Amino acid sequence: MNTILRKSVLGIAGLAFTGGVFAGPVAAHAADTTASVKPVSVAVQGDKLIPHGVQGEQSRIELNDEQTKNVKAIIAATKKAGMDERAAVVSIATALQESKLENLGHLGDRNDHDSQGLFQQRPSSGWGTVEQITDPEYSTTAFLKGLKQVDGWQDMPLTKAAQTVQVSAYPDHYAQWEQQAADLVAQHWNS
Repeated sequence: MNTILRKSVLGIAGLAFTGGVFAGPVAAHAADTTASVKPVSVAVQGDKLIPHGVQGEQSRIELNDEQTKNVKAIIAATKKAGMDERAAVVSIATALQESKLENLGHLGDRNDHDSQGLFQQRPSSGWGTVEQITDPEYSTTAFLKGLKQVDGWQDMPLTKAAQTVQVSAYPDHYAQWEQQAADLVAQHWNS
């Protein structure tokens, strides 16, 4: 879908949503309904952050200083690699799923094989040494190198792009972090 058409569709959807918000309370008094209605949240953040809209239920966690520092490191590595905001969203969503943005060392019996770092990359799978994959810049650069090799990653759902690089046992779990990742990129890209 081209940009002009997408913006037109989003504009019409926004008008319909706004009309529903303003008409909703009036209509609610006109009819007695027992159906439970969940609040609707609409966030349009541009084609680069969420080009196709988020998929499925979204998760969100509060970040501490270390996690925020790791977000900024991922964004810096993305810029250094010459990639755009969408690449940062995919990277941050992946790190949210894999480690909750914590630079994890070896977790003993709780560890998935020898996975470590923000992206839970494995030295035995060729991602790098333990020292490398626990360095946020290196691990992000390694992830982005894999992402660049995925044909059309910019136009595919986030979870498919992340899964193609990560080869996770839980391929659909990346999607739940897309909104928070987009919010974090919007907040920190220019800071």
